Order: sequence, then structure tokens, then C-alpha cells
Amino acid sequence: MPKKILFVLSEYGYWGEELLGPVDACDARGYETVFATPTGKRPVALPPSLDPGYLDPPLGRSVTTPEVAVAARALDESARLDNPLSLADWLPERPYFSSENHQRGLEAYYREVDRVDEDVLAYDAMVIVGGSGPIVDLCNNERVHELVLAFVRADKPIVAECYGVTCLAFARDWDDRASIIRGKHVTGHCKEYDYKDGTGFVGVDFNMGPPPFPLEYILRDATAPGGRYHGNVGRPVSVIVDYPFITARSTPDSFLAGRKLVEVLESGLRRYGW
Repeated sequence: MPKKILFVLSEYGYWGEELLGPVDACDARGYETVFATPTGKRPVALPPSLDPGYLDPPLGRSVTTPEVAVAARALDESARLDNPLSLADWLPERPYFSSENHQRGLEAYYREVDRVDEDVLAYDAMVIVGGSGPIVDLCNNERVHELVLAFVRADKPIVAECYGVTCLAFARDWDDRASIIRGKHVTGHCKEYDYKDGTGFVGVDFNMGPPPFPLEYILRDATAPGGRYHGNVGRPVSVIVDYPFITARSTPDSFLAGRKLVEVLESGLRRYGW
């Protein structure tokens, strides 16, 4: 049977290449791809990510080639993304401590967590697609965190790109509250590449200005002690493999991240880039 890869996307805009790169790698190997969003709404690419004329402000140049723009648009407009799974329907939500019958609710929650552990055995890996959208509905989404923890418990690889890496930093067992990337080596959106203005989202008429948090600082803190954040500023690509995590800094790293996922699955790769 072909390997089965779960792609998690924001409903507020993903970056085209950051979906295209891993999907292309999976398609080339004949893997089955399954897509999911927080509430089952169809994901949509951020318009600048489909525009080869868009100049990335921190880099001062286009980050999307004409070829990638055409391919990413074709994927974005295809029927493949039409009916994503709903994480809200699939994963439980931890009850408030102030909720009525909290103890019974917590017991039910953990029964559902056990069911999710069984569900993820059907998948071989997960990809958290980047872009600015994840800031809104993936980064601090407890259901996403629970899914990440389930994949970690199952010892299955997780690709996280750009702001999607935040999900790894925030995914924590409630018993010790330590990040699952503590002691790990990761990359992610570096401070030098942060926007000063123009952080935007699909479906929301709101310019946040700069991103609400500097991801580099979060990753530096979350990986300590014993781990390390790698920004690789100035280098064309930045992808780190520290099994089970495959992290990608930003847009140009997406195709390499996809290839490294294949190497992890097919060749047993456990370390790369550090």
C-alpha cells in the first residue's frame, strides 16, 4: 500500500510553494495525500504566493518563480483541496476546569485522545504547511497540538514549515508543560526575514503590521537546553532534520523539505543540516 501523508493547512491563507514542495515530493513517490483544516473549510493560497512579481520586503526580491507560481495556482484551484478533513470534528478539545462535571469531561477527553492515537496509525507522516495563515488558526490551536503529540507518540515524522514550526514549540504534554522540541535542532522563520508591515491573511481585511511574535525567539527558548535554533541567514535554503521533526525556514525550503521527508520514510534519515 502507498504511504499516506496528512497535510494540515490554515483556513486563513497558506503559502503556495510551501504546499507545492512537499506535495510534489509525495506525488513523485505515489504517496496518498490527505488534507485537513481546523474546521473543514477549504484552504486558499495567499495571493502574493502566486505572484512572481511580488517582492518579499525583507529580502528585496521575488521569492516565487514563474514556474512555481503556475504550478502552485494549479494545485490551489484543483479539486484536491475541496473537501478537507475537519480537525474540530476529529480531535477532542480539553474542557475548561470551570466546566460542569469537569472530571467526567476530562475522562471523556482522554478516551478521545486514545482514539486519535489509533487513528494516526493509518498515516505515515504529517506536514504542517506554512504561510501567515497559521498564525491565526494553527499555532495556538490545541487540537493541532494534540495531533502533533499523537504523531510523536506514534514515532512518525512531522514536517513543519515557516510559521507552522510554532505548532511544534507549543505542543506540550499538560503534565510537564515542556515543549516537544526541547533538546532538538530546528529551523524556522528567522528575525531577519520578519515583515515590518503587511502581515496579512485570506478572508480578513486586516493588516497586522509585523507578525505578532518573533518565531526565532520562541524556537530558541523552546529548544533549550541541549537543542538549538538554526536561522542560516543568508543561505539559500534552511532545512533541519532531527527525527521525528523536519523543519523548514520559509518558502525556498519547501521542495527540499519534501525530499527530506521522502528520505526519512524511505532511507531512514534521522539527521540533516546540523
